Amino acid sequence: MVYNFELLSDNTMPFEDSLSFAQELDAHDPLGHMRNDFHLPKKNDGTDEIYLCGNSLGLQPKLTHSYLNYELSQWQRLGVKGHFDGDFPWMPYHEFLSEETAALVGAKTTEVVCMNSLTTNLHLMMVSFYRPRGTRTKVLIEDHAFPSDHYAVESQIKFHGLDPAKHMVLLKPRKGENCLRQEDILQTIDDLADQLALIMLPGVQYYTGQVLDMKLIAHTAQSHHIPIGFDLAHAAGNVLMELHEWGVDFAVWCSYKYLNSGPGSVAGCFVHEKHHDDETLPRFTGWWGHDKTTRFKMNNQFIPIHSAEAWQLSNPPILSLAAIRASLDTFKKAGGISTLREKSKKLTGFLRFLLDNRLKEQVTVITPDEDLSGCQLSLTINTNKPGKVVFEAIEAAGVTGDWREPNVIRVAPVPLYNRFEEMVRFVNILEQSL
Repeated sequence: MVYNFELLSDNTMPFEDSLSFAQELDAHDPLGHMRNDFHLPKKNDGTDEIYLCGNSLGLQPKLTHSYLNYELSQWQRLGVKGHFDGDFPWMPYHEFLSEETAALVGAKTTEVVCMNSLTTNLHLMMVSFYRPRGTRTKVLIEDHAFPSDHYAVESQIKFHGLDPAKHMVLLKPRKGENCLRQEDILQTIDDLADQLALIMLPGVQYYTGQVLDMKLIAHTAQSHHIPIGFDLAHAAGNVLMELHEWGVDFAVWCSYKYLNSGPGSVAGCFVHEKHHDDETLPRFTGWWGHDKTTRFKMNNQFIPIHSAEAWQLSNPPILSLAAIRASLDTFKKAGGISTLREKSKKLTGFLRFLLDNRLKEQVTVITPDEDLSGCQLSLTINTNKPGKVVFEAIEAAGVTGDWREPNVIRVAPVPLYNRFEEMVRFVNILEQSL
């Protein structure tokens, strides 16, 4: 059978619920070859798992092994001289990641740096950008923020001698709803403008998969002169962003989810260039943020680099940066985030279609439509069988997703390595498990 792959007037595609249709989509997928650039987990029978957990830990690119081994060989052959010799000397290694990292988040190369862990970077950013004074003392976050973000904000408020119960504002969905409404976010900012010292929100909400309108939120914050930062843990490598153009003050992200850089890999940080020369900003400093030309004079007089690098503390773990470089090179081979996002919309859209076509009464997708979502779909089960039991059943059948309390199965078709055929097979397994 030959299928028509022309887009409809609303830029959607006329899907069909069949394995043959999905296989035709895969046959015409210009990114289908990228699956061969990753190691796929196997089931006991030796066939590939249906891996839908890139929102939690991305798969290993095949480049990673060779990139890591190269640095191990450099260490073996050169010892300390590896800091200065070879194709990728360790001293400036983080600079080799700047161009592709900037492209992923819509930034200038001087505005991004790979360093530390996500929560460490969040703390460093709040040292600089959460400066309570006068009536402006509160931090606006979401009620269901990822726990680490909540803890970080809470502890920063306490660090300033303030009470989180009074100085942490929690955005909540309306009663009976799962996602935040854009108008409610903006209205809260407008209403509390004279009280807010910082706004810190996710780019993509981890539980629901909702993509927030970062551009509009940033614009609203700027109209009131409120610093705005985003946690991009579930956004980096997933959705399109223009952090520089939007005027976002800072952003942080991890690199082991959609960026496929390995468990606990080094995180990323964005600081808008408008802050690079601001000597009034407080910061916790370390020698790797010191001016590179005088760093080794050891005179203990801190001179910041005029870039996001100024927020660095220590020299980074090179083996982890090598894994990030392997992932970024894989993204580059795929054509970058714009190309991947195009496939992602079609891939996740196909999964939505299958769920709606077959399981509309039994499964609810709480993730908003494609304009407000990325790869991830969050599913709740509407049957007598508990959602956790259903999750365990699909996992036993060879599907890797993840469960988040109290009642969500998260699945994330990743355009770098997931196929349309897998969407049909997943829904088949889910249907049987119900």
